Amino acid sequence: MKINDVILRTVVKMVVFIILTLGVYLFFAGHNAPGGGFIGGLVLGSAIVLLYLTYDIETVHNGMPFDFKKVAALGVLLATGTAIASIFFNVPFLTQADRYFDLPLLGETHLSTVMIFEAGVALTVIGTLVTIILSISEDE
Repeated sequence: MKINDVILRTVVKMVVFIILTLGVYLFFAGHNAPGGGFIGGLVLGSAIVLLYLTYDIETVHNGMPFDFKKVAALGVLLATGTAIASIFFNVPFLTQADRYFDLPLLGETHLSTVMIFEAGVALTVIGTLVTIILSISEDE
């Protein structure tokens, strides 16, 4: 017997959008306020896990065809790459560079290399979280 879960699927579509928006906000607020790559990655990963709980694995994989082990590996590569890059510029380990840019539509915007490091942390957390949840769900 197939369960009719139209209400659940409709509500989850809206809730996932809200969770993803919160996760992106926490990620971008991280170097100036509480948040950052770790908590942003946890929130973004929880939205993906909610999709897996609501829909079956094949449906989510068709819409999001990522190998989350590779996502985690890319995150580790980004995070360590920004750390090691400081050595090539003869500055202390994990030194960040920052600059203000005048961007169209956004105005004067502060960008720094810490965003690349935080993106690596977020991708690592997302990849690890989803991989663990998927491996647990495969065990029967």
